[in-house]
Amino acid sequence: MKSSVNSKVVIVGAGLAGLCCGRRLAAAGVPFEILEESDAVGGRVRTDLVNGFRLDRGFQVLLTAYPEARAVLDYEALDLKPFYPGALVWRHGSLHRLADPFREPADACKNLFNSVGTLADKVRVARLRRRTLAGSVEDLYRRPDLTTQEALRHLGFSRSMIERFFRPFFGGIFLDRDLATSSRQMEFVFRMFACGDTAVPAAGMQAIPEQIAAKLPPGSVRTRTGVRSIEKGVVVLASGERRTARAVVVATDPWRAASLVGAGYEPPGSRSAACLYFATDEPPIDEPILMLDGEGKGPVNNLVEMSAVAPSYAPPRTALIAASVVDPAAVDAPDLEQQVRHQLERWFGIEVRTWEHLRTDRIRQALPDQRPPFLDDPHKPVRLRPGLYLAGDHRENGSIQGAMVAGRRAAEAVLEGAS
Repeated sequence: MKSSVNSKVVIVGAGLAGLCCGRRLAAAGVPFEILEESDAVGGRVRTDLVNGFRLDRGFQVLLTAYPEARAVLDYEALDLKPFYPGALVWRHGSLHRLADPFREPADACKNLFNSVGTLADKVRVARLRRRTLAGSVEDLYRRPDLTTQEALRHLGFSRSMIERFFRPFFGGIFLDRDLATSSRQMEFVFRMFACGDTAVPAAGMQAIPEQIAAKLPPGSVRTRTGVRSIEKGVVVLASGERRTARAVVVATDPWRAASLVGAGYEPPGSRSAACLYFATDEPPIDEPILMLDGEGKGPVNNLVEMSAVAPSYAPPRTALIAASVVDPAAVDAPDLEQQVRHQLERWFGIEVRTWEHLRTDRIRQALPDQRPPFLDDPHKPVRLRPGLYLAGDHRENGSIQGAMVAGRRAAEAVLEGAS
């Protein structure tokens, strides 16, 4: 048997939750070690350089209003690139603009009478904004919990507004075109959109975890270090090495966590997605704006030219297109690329046939299922049993904010010896 190596706290997983757990322990002067199976930090928030293009592992964005992100990250150093505050909705052979009336009032006025919802629906959007801004974030999670679709209906939105805008918009955020996600989480996210920008770092989404990791004590993160099992006070590595610890924080995805911690934890359901990246010399819409499928007649739920948002995502004189798929049946389709091209030809013409397919990311278990009563307790316990803790967005909500908060809470529970 290999010798045992002592470590005060062992954190399994160097995603956002694990890194934020380490950050809080470091601030308290508590020694720790983060063990990461892959070759770099980030977990699901990773970026790869492919032929000069920056490809995030699935379409991801940062909502700059996230309170925890504001507290943890240096936004200026990330060189954030914002999206246009609105969307283009594909409907009846053309794209219709919906603009945030508080940030783009001129565009909002020009498009008051387009076919995406009624004039009354546009007024209801302002009312939804006021509703989500009322009170504290914690207050949102105390409101009656419905599905997103039920909540939108109760708020009076027309069927056309729900089908043409909210279904693809929230469907892309929650990977849930059924709009079965908790209305509490919907209102939280809507509040974040209202209070800040939607953005990506110039260097790709992985710049976020890399910035956190860079401020941790030197040598505290070990990549390419898999964990085989967790025993009482001992972490057994894939190599057979045993590392003792006064506390172990499992900051992996919930399904991997379940296999490591054993009895006492049941992982939630999950949502999957796919993202197809294409390169072209002539983008159809050279604007940093989200395009939504308002018809539901193809696998693509939303589309964006990433290089129009952040030019650093593509080499000079080329464009990077990201097409997101959230339909569970389509995600695993063997002919997904062909289905996507067929749909986008209807939008943009036969030029789509010339787009170079760079990569398809199929992200299974991309988000935890957030249907009611998933958020009955917005702060789920992070202490599983003495000396063993859980961290990850499944302890809060499926977002960058949720992962960061859960990591900090796990560290605080370790420091306090209780959840």
